[in-house]
Amino acid sequence: MVIDILRALFGGGTNVVRETAEVFRVNAEAADQRNTETQRAALAQMAGEFQLQNRGAFDRFIDGLNRIPRPAMALGTLGLFVAAMVDPLWFGARMTGLALVPDPLWWLLGAIVSFYFGARHQAKGQDFQRSIAATMARAPQVVSTIAALDALRPASPGAADAGPDSGLALAAITPSENPALDDWRRRAATM
Repeated sequence: MVIDILRALFGGGTNVVRETAEVFRVNAEAADQRNTETQRAALAQMAGEFQLQNRGAFDRFIDGLNRIPRPAMALGTLGLFVAAMVDPLWFGARMTGLALVPDPLWWLLGAIVSFYFGARHQAKGQDFQRSIAATMARAPQVVSTIAALDALRPASPGAADAGPDSGLALAAITPSENPALDDWRRRAATM
């Protein structure tokens, strides 16, 4: 009777207890495997989607132009501070002129600057995502290369093991000719 109960619980090539428990709790190992496969597929898709393409001279020129406004605005603002200290009357006249600019024009300027920097931020963010995707796609190769290099360290067990090759083991411990060492010994003996 005990054997029949155990066979009912664990027999027939299936584990009834495990299958029943999986109804109430997710199999952690299978869930981790599914998550790993999902992440790998997402990274592969991103790597394929964000392939860097050869950029022409026009694209490089436009990128160069896009880099001008932010430094120009920063340096211009610093220049205004310098101008206020060097010639306060000239600076006051310019600021009075800016006070006459109507509010709708300030709103328009703010919108243009916001759209410019927003678009630039988005483009740079996408370039950053492309580089991250390319880096993550190379991660498994880097990990395997590091593991192979770690196995070659002299401190790792078995790095210099000759294995079952007794001829190689004897050749490793048999002294060989070393002209530099022989020369050093000769010079040391004559001193």
